[in-house]
Amino acid sequence: MLRENFPKQGEEYLGETSPDGWQYQIIFRGRTLSDAYQMVRNFLEEEGYEDIPLPKDAEELALFRLKTRNKQVLLFEDNGYVHNPVKILFPLDRRKKTNLMLNIFNENHPNHLVKFHRIEEKRGLI
Repeated sequence: MLRENFPKQGEEYLGETSPDGWQYQIIFRGRTLSDAYQMVRNFLEEEGYEDIPLPKDAEELALFRLKTRNKQVLLFEDNGYVHNPVKILFPLDRRKKTNLMLNIFNENHPNHLVKFHRIEEKRGLI
């Protein structure tokens, strides 16, 4: 399970690699947004994240999509649902309406909460 054995820097897990041992990203492509979201939910459950509160369905998830196309805003805001240690994000390319990016973060990494919420980035410290 991913939650118990988070991949180290450069280590591959299910065909994807954690570049830094801090974040793992995988993209789910469905026929519909509902299909992609169900894949995300199944993956999270299988990987030990069944206790994370999630939107009840794809319709509720869509409420978390930012309405802006301003890329500057998107530098500092996550376009999707965020609940530590998971981010379910909509792709910036609006043509990929049935794709979801799942980012899972290593809860045991130093400064996990500050990094997860991008506090340093938002304050211009990085």
